[in-house]
Amino acid sequence: MLFQIPPLSDQELEVIRRIDEVREALRYRFTDQRRWVGLLRRVTLARGIQGSNSIEGYNVSLDDAVAAAGGEEPLEAETEAWAAVVAYRDAMTYVLQLADDPHVAIDESLIRSLHFIMLRYDLDRSPGRWRPGPIYVRDERTQDIVFTGPDALQVPGLMGELVADLQANEPTTPAMVQASMAHLNLVMIHPFRDGNGRMARCLQTLVLAREGVIEPPFASIEEYLGANTDAYYRVLAEVGGGGWHPERDARPWLRFVLTAHYRQAHTLVVRADEAERRWESITDLVRRRRLPERAAAPMFNSAQGLRLRNASYRSLADVDEAQASRDLKALVGAGLLEAVGERRGRYYMASEDVKVMELKIRLERKPIPDPFEL
Repeated sequence: MLFQIPPLSDQELEVIRRIDEVREALRYRFTDQRRWVGLLRRVTLARGIQGSNSIEGYNVSLDDAVAAAGGEEPLEAETEAWAAVVAYRDAMTYVLQLADDPHVAIDESLIRSLHFIMLRYDLDRSPGRWRPGPIYVRDERTQDIVFTGPDALQVPGLMGELVADLQANEPTTPAMVQASMAHLNLVMIHPFRDGNGRMARCLQTLVLAREGVIEPPFASIEEYLGANTDAYYRVLAEVGGGGWHPERDARPWLRFVLTAHYRQAHTLVVRADEAERRWESITDLVRRRRLPERAAAPMFNSAQGLRLRNASYRSLADVDEAQASRDLKALVGAGLLEAVGERRGRYYMASEDVKVMELKIRLERKPIPDPFEL
């Protein structure tokens, strides 16, 4: 027996309808081929990777998460944190590849393969293998055991049940609900020695990706979970009751996830509006300063506070190293960038003029309410 979907109330169905409405509107905006959409996609993916790994204590800056998403070298990440982030990026890249493949079924082999990709940097953690023995979760502050997973002998059967539920793909159950329950059941089964949280969050994104309403980076709630880690742990503790208790009510978890989807979707609406205004302002600024058009994409990232290096400029502007150096020098000379550091460690930040422009773009931000309080 797994944790079961609670009967959906009228209020919960209304929240789901509102989320679907926002995501449908976003789908039309994100199918646009304008350059800012691709730039927003990369940063959104990076925020999700950063958020999911931060929950496990692997903290990297947004600059390094964006570098990981773009296949570049880190600015400052520690070795183990960087290895974890790069491995998670590869797992999420695989999810993106599978999103629109009609021949892919979510089964135990796929889950184990994704887990191997995530933890391949440390073979001592048995990546891709069910745990052979008991597992406990301790409160790092008190060292008290706060969760005990089901017996290891139950794991293959429970994971088979979870996969069977996903393959049944009940059409009357909203994808958000299916994905949230897959997340809950995997993290409660705790089938692996390590990386269960990351795997549960990745599985949730994979289930959402199959729905096809919106691209996987924009469907993920991993950024929200990373920013609300304490609340995430509290609701899991409330529903789990300290162990494997699938008879307990999953409604608090479901409401938490729906709230996360609602707020993340509205956050993306805000960011899409800001991205469009930022792109228009940057391209106008580049044109008025008589700089090459290719500088607009790197400046778009810089305006958000991201550090710009020769390597990232080359990737975004599609130029060689020498041309990137000339362009960056011209951008500094035009008062749009400021150089920091020397030689190989040099990077560039937005100038005060660009920061003021960005501040004006963000002035209209407002708090996003709890959908169950509307």
